Amino acid sequence: MTTVPAPQTTKILEERKDSPCPCGTGATLGECCARYITSAALAPTAEALMRSRYTAYVLGEIDWIIASHDPAGADEVDRASTEKWSKEARWKGLEIRSKAQGEPGDQTGAVEFVATYEIGNQAVAHHEAARFKKIDDRWYYVDGDMVKAKPIVREGPKVGRNDPCPCGSGQKYKKCHGAAA
Repeated sequence: MTTVPAPQTTKILEERKDSPCPCGTGATLGECCARYITSAALAPTAEALMRSRYTAYVLGEIDWIIASHDPAGADEVDRASTEKWSKEARWKGLEIRSKAQGEPGDQTGAVEFVATYEIGNQAVAHHEAARFKKIDDRWYYVDGDMVKAKPIVREGPKVGRNDPCPCGSGQKYKKCHGAAA
């Protein structure tokens, strides 16, 4: 049986327990992610674990980030850089895009998510397809792949410079709307 030290309830979790949970479920922090971060309850699904990990980043609960990582790879987590990222970022929200398996009866799961934040004056969207596994009835984050943006595909035909302007003016595109481009 795998044992993981239980993170302790922190002052931040206690002070904010009645605030909306940063993960975006609409529940309070105390009703939602705090119970997993403090190990008062086990996350029932891979998605619940993902949400609690996002909340831990928002609140600077680095012990939970490490404790919820697959024990086989937890040594690879750089605590200092993880803590620095957590504190320097201004977290804006979490969007779950999709999930596969990861339910209470499953042993593995995947969650595609986008965590948005600002660092410095730059807006960032961390888009990841994360993998999870269950060991002794406890979900763990294994790893993830960054999801690349899909290329923009033109819906209509390309308008050439000498083609009629699509606005219907009767002028060539280059003399009408193409002149502004």
